[in-house]
Amino acid sequence: MKIVTEESIESLKRTVDTGTEEQRKAVQVIIEGVKTDGDEAVRRYTSKFDGVELDTFRIQPQEIERAYHALDAEMVAVLKEAAENIRNFHEKQRTHSWFDTSADGSILGQKITPLDAVGVYVPGGTAAYPSSVFMNVIPAQVAGVERIAMVTPPSVDGTVPAGVLVAADILGVEEIYKIGGAQAVAALAYGTSSINPVDKIVGPGNIFVALAKREVFGDVAIDMIAGPSEIVVLADDTADAYEIAADLLSQAEHDQRSSCMFVTTSEKLATEVQKEVDDQLSTLPRKEIASTSIDDHGAIIVCESMDQAVAVVNRLAPEHLEVLTAEPFQLLPQIKHAGAIFLGKYSSEPIGDYFAGPNHVLPTNGTARFSSPLNVGDFVKKSSIISYSRKAWEENHQKIAAFARLEGLEAHARAVESRKGKENE
Repeated sequence: MKIVTEESIESLKRTVDTGTEEQRKAVQVIIEGVKTDGDEAVRRYTSKFDGVELDTFRIQPQEIERAYHALDAEMVAVLKEAAENIRNFHEKQRTHSWFDTSADGSILGQKITPLDAVGVYVPGGTAAYPSSVFMNVIPAQVAGVERIAMVTPPSVDGTVPAGVLVAADILGVEEIYKIGGAQAVAALAYGTSSINPVDKIVGPGNIFVALAKREVFGDVAIDMIAGPSEIVVLADDTADAYEIAADLLSQAEHDQRSSCMFVTTSEKLATEVQKEVDDQLSTLPRKEIASTSIDDHGAIIVCESMDQAVAVVNRLAPEHLEVLTAEPFQLLPQIKHAGAIFLGKYSSEPIGDYFAGPNHVLPTNGTARFSSPLNVGDFVKKSSIISYSRKAWEENHQKIAAFARLEGLEAHARAVESRKGKENE
């Protein structure tokens, strides 16, 4: 892990992966195929890309039952507790409709309405991500979404990881389809004879899933185009090098393009962390992936002061930020840009991935400058309410008509004035 200067920060930032022209065209062909041929196209692409021939896409009750048998009772209990923690956190994000009545009798307000249907993409195949089920489904449920359709790629034997199915069942998700890739995104967006379309698609996936979400955006809503994981650890000389290295590697093992950065005011700690990363890498099962991440997208930045270090963090706007200083809460007001902020020795990033409660679907690639974690608000829409009283109209219609004429919109002005002569009715 290299030690670099603050001036090199811009060169460390990654660009959003928009795929190759070949990949984009392939995704467009898949989407058009699903729009035209529906289930037949989904079967065809599932056979081609996943090596599985499916008669039916929908998960059957016996598959859920087998999933419970595959997990021990203690693991099921852990999943249930995690789901409860995540639900409790998101319950606090609820917003409500409001109405404000003015003295003149006018009523203004905002009506909150949950989306009708949401599609959740859960990565699968060789990996299992029950945490993705919780983080994408629970805020939708708390928001009041009535229909949630989950898709996840099957393994080569046509099964779905037990943890994913148990997690979905714990939440009461009944509509689960074992399909993945761009064909699953297209099926959710446009519907087939066996899958009804949804209004919004959320959840991470590979480059083909990301490109498919880009293509269908506008016909349906999407959450975000998430890039590879990233972490910044901010520490002073009170922090422990072994713990910092472990936390950096927890993200490096995700993906070869994961970004892992350490920002500190201590040159001694920087050297110790550099050595610890190398030592711990040697025993990691996913050593190859983590090593590439550290070599290509890892860096240590030594700053002269904590103010300078915080400024560096804000420029990076990381997905995950750990603050390992003597008084981490004192720095919180200065931190403006981060998807999730982990404060103190015992708040390592994986705690947020699985169990604490806040959402782990977070903005990446510096988009924390203007984006937020996935939340309950992402699954509702807001309608403005306007009910002008007669008195308000009498007091304001001339001003409004003048404003309309300022913009050259005579019909607007006439629409407001059309109530003239009726005020005595």
